[in-house]
Amino acid sequence: MISVQELKERFYREYPECKGDVLCFFSPGKVNLVGEHLDYNRGCLFPIAISLGIYGVLSYRDDNIIRLKSVNETNEVIIDLNKEINFDENDGWGNYPKGIIYYILKDRHSLRGCDILFISTLPSEVGLSSSAALEVLTAYMMLYSENGETLDRFYLAGLCQEVERDFIKANWGHHDHIPIILGRKNNGIVLNCSTQAYKYVPLDFKNYSLIIINSNKKRDLAHIGHKERQIQCNSAFKTMNSYKNVENLWEADLDDIYRIMKEDTVISRARHVIWENRRVLRAVELFEKGDIEEFGRLMIESHKSLRDDFEVSTEELDLLVDESIKTDGCIGARMTGVGFGGCIIALVDREKVENFKNRVAKVYTEKTKLVPEFYVSEIEDGVKLLLEA
Repeated sequence: MISVQELKERFYREYPECKGDVLCFFSPGKVNLVGEHLDYNRGCLFPIAISLGIYGVLSYRDDNIIRLKSVNETNEVIIDLNKEINFDENDGWGNYPKGIIYYILKDRHSLRGCDILFISTLPSEVGLSSSAALEVLTAYMMLYSENGETLDRFYLAGLCQEVERDFIKANWGHHDHIPIILGRKNNGIVLNCSTQAYKYVPLDFKNYSLIIINSNKKRDLAHIGHKERQIQCNSAFKTMNSYKNVENLWEADLDDIYRIMKEDTVISRARHVIWENRRVLRAVELFEKGDIEEFGRLMIESHKSLRDDFEVSTEELDLLVDESIKTDGCIGARMTGVGFGGCIIALVDREKVENFKNRVAKVYTEKTKLVPEFYVSEIEDGVKLLLEA
């Protein structure tokens, strides 16, 4: 991670006129270890907060102006707290913090003017929840002077979900904020999207590292494909409910699905939802028993289901998964996120990571002409204030 000293130095380079003290924060990205496309099916997710993320450095001002800069972006965004805040396409990335500030003010919190620098190690638009990380980070920083570490993290989650839904107008990722807010180092979170209940699961990858691989295949059709699958899953649920009352699609019996549903596509979507939810529950059992190798096999099963039944993988993601599990030292791999491009995750023997990266990258680039990016990730805490070492 980037040290507090380095964060401060970068802030003062961007804001040379600023002479005051600064506060440094970190907001992680997230991946699902298993449990993809279960959020809108009200099933169980199994996410972790990762050590890739977004840093925020803040210094308070004596006026009502908020200046936002990012070392990863070219445009600066300026907000006057005395004026109305609106979505503006020209502000690009800046609309995420603008939306957070708008809804905080709407909830009658008082805010102070400040200068903020964002520094991201998290690639954007690849399924690692970069927008959610930015929203959570902004909210945490804005409310820190009022609440400190006592900030209600469930309020934070609701606030960010409201911004995503009503200000940004995004129709996915409404549970991405949870692990970013509630993440705990070396723990996964099992989240029931039906009841909002959650529990921490201690994770020990033993002598394996978690590798995130960015395919660098853009997710051009992700919004369309995601919406289609929501419609198909809703259709499956309604058909199931006309035959037998169930609370959620994942609770249906597969024999009933085969008996009453006529469309092959809808059957496939339902089959993924039912089995993927079972895989989440099975994953918890495996980590509680310490059986990491069997969890690796579960990852492969999950990817096959996302590829064949839910049809959200791509040739590029399939190639990365296939070549990963062919490579010595890898015990499991799967796509992560909504799909249609983006990233996969793999569990790889720590002593064989370099050979793994070299072999997979060589084959992938030869076949696709794309250059993958590899990140070795730890399991991190949720959003937090960073202190001097």
